[in-house]
Amino acid sequence: QLQLVESGGGFVQPGGSLRLSCAVSGFTVDSYAIGWFRQAPGKEREFVAAVRRSGAGTLYAEFAKGRFILSNDNAKRSVFLQMISLKPEDTAVYYCAATDRQLDYWLLGSPPQYDYWGQGTQVTVAS
Repeated sequence: QLQLVESGGGFVQPGGSLRLSCAVSGFTVDSYAIGWFRQAPGKEREFVAAVRRSGAGTLYAEFAKGRFILSNDNAKRSVFLQMISLKPEDTAVYYCAATDRQLDYWLLGSPPQYDYWGQGTQVTVAS
C-alpha cells in the first residue's frame, strides 16, 4: 500500500528555517516523481518543487528558487524540503505527492498529475 506522510511543519518567525520530510512506504522515492505543493486558506493548491522519477531533474516554483531545496534519501525512503528565509506568505499546509509516471517538466507543477498524496503538514510563519 502506497503511503506518504509529511512531518516537520511548525511555527517559525520570519527569516527562520524548517525542514519538511515526506516518508514514503510501498515504493522507493527514486521510482516515482515526487512533488511538494502548498495550500493557504482560501487559495488554490500551489506548486512548490518536484523531482522527476529516477532523479532526472528538479523543478522549483519561482518563489522557491534560492530559498527551498528538495532532496531525497532513497535508503530512508524519504524526500525532504529544506526551507530557509521563510516569509509570512509561505504560511500554508504543505503536501507531498507522488506518481510513477515520468512527467515532463511542464507537467511537474500540475496537481492532477499526481496519484498519491500525504495528509499535509502546517507551516506558519509569523512574528
